[in-house]
Amino acid sequence: MNRLRPRSLRTRLVLISGLLATAAVLVCQLAGLTVLRGWLMDQVDDRLGHFRPPDRVYEDLARGEALRPPPKPGDSLPSDYRVYFYDQDGRLLARSLGTGEEPGPRLPGRATDLRLPFGKPSTLPGQDDSGSDWRVVSHAGPGQTRSVVALPLDTVDGATAKLLWLSLGLCLAVASGVVILGNGVIRLGLRPLTRVEQTAQQITDGALELSVPVEDPDTELGRLAVALNTMLDRLRTALRRTEDSEQQLRSFLADAGHELRTPLTAVQGFAELLLTDPVMNGPRRHEAHTLIAHNADRMSRLVDDLFLLAKLGHTPAPHHEPVDLLSLAAEAIATTAVRHPGRTITLEPLTADPAGPGAQTAELDVIEAPGNPHQLAQILNNLLSNACTHTPADTPVHVRVGSRPDDRPGAPAGVLVSVVEVADEGPGIQPDDAPHVFDRFYRAASQDGLTEPGSGLGLAIATAIAAAHDGRLELGNRPGEGCTFRLLLPHRPPAPDGATW
Repeated sequence: MNRLRPRSLRTRLVLISGLLATAAVLVCQLAGLTVLRGWLMDQVDDRLGHFRPPDRVYEDLARGEALRPPPKPGDSLPSDYRVYFYDQDGRLLARSLGTGEEPGPRLPGRATDLRLPFGKPSTLPGQDDSGSDWRVVSHAGPGQTRSVVALPLDTVDGATAKLLWLSLGLCLAVASGVVILGNGVIRLGLRPLTRVEQTAQQITDGALELSVPVEDPDTELGRLAVALNTMLDRLRTALRRTEDSEQQLRSFLADAGHELRTPLTAVQGFAELLLTDPVMNGPRRHEAHTLIAHNADRMSRLVDDLFLLAKLGHTPAPHHEPVDLLSLAAEAIATTAVRHPGRTITLEPLTADPAGPGAQTAELDVIEAPGNPHQLAQILNNLLSNACTHTPADTPVHVRVGSRPDDRPGAPAGVLVSVVEVADEGPGIQPDDAPHVFDRFYRAASQDGLTEPGSGLGLAIATAIAAAHDGRLELGNRPGEGCTFRLLLPHRPPAPDGATW
């Protein structure tokens, strides 16, 4: 059965249209045929109802006389009438009134076998099976006599047959016309759908840059094309994101492998040196142990940083609580001062400057932001560590805390953000390196050639933590004059005295 079903939508539409049109014409013709036949039968019945046999015929039958022929030709009945009689004994008389060559209706020989109601027309077959039917009506005469008046239905059957053949020919013509003309009309109407099909096939073959043509977005086909284009745009976006993610993953794995290879090679080399030279003197053995421990510590910190990055990207947002950024900055400065003695690090209020327009804090007040204090402290420690590592030892570092209006495009007016700036007066960052400082494993070249490059994960970790707190990191770079790293977090006004949030 599936092989007989048309696979083309156009063919199905043509066949369905042809069948519906043919069925409609056929139903109309059958209704007309029924009405016409009913009207013709009513005409025959009306003629039968207005005719009764002459009274003298019944008188002759009552006297037992046979039917006499009419006295003159003008007195004969119309040629299409036939009148049959049953005598008083109920026998059908052989002679009948009326003219015509065709055989009459098939009547029984006895009146008792005649199943005809008096005065109501009925239909009886002809004596010849190949002849037409007859419309008959029975009348009761004097005594036990009975008459049957009959009219042939050949005129009715002929008209009905001609109309039936006309209906069949019309149905055939309509079906042929619908198939021929409908094929062209449907082909023309489905031309936009054909273009959609061709475009979809090209996209399936790999031409993902194509879009489905939209001719009229107010039609069903137009809305379908718009929906397909929207789906294709999302698909292309998803594919690009997948490709970018795969590329970033490959780059990340390559960078991680490269970063781990160096300390692993060092540890392996010094371990083999200790194994191959068991009589190594004390100072050299101590130096080898120190270098192994240093590289092992470097690998441990690198693995911890990688684990933290993965955890920040795949775990729910941490529990937030009010964090005093001023106290947090003071603790970070104290921790950094221990690792970098002699470095001048100041804590200042955030004031208006070209890099941060609209700053509002003119003195050191309590600045709070919702967040995780340990993770926010890690951001400040990373920023201070970078400032101290990548600038000369006598370069001052300034930490500024305050709030300012959010200057992002589309931000509501009057919304404040809490800001912590870590600014230095060092050589700054080269313009080519500035756009990449927040990328993973990106390490800018040391300008003095003496500073050991880090792992390139500190600022990436700080960016991920800031994003988890609905904040962001910004860089204000002034090559030759220093740079400023700025942490911006949602602002939380301090609670009144004696109150808690």
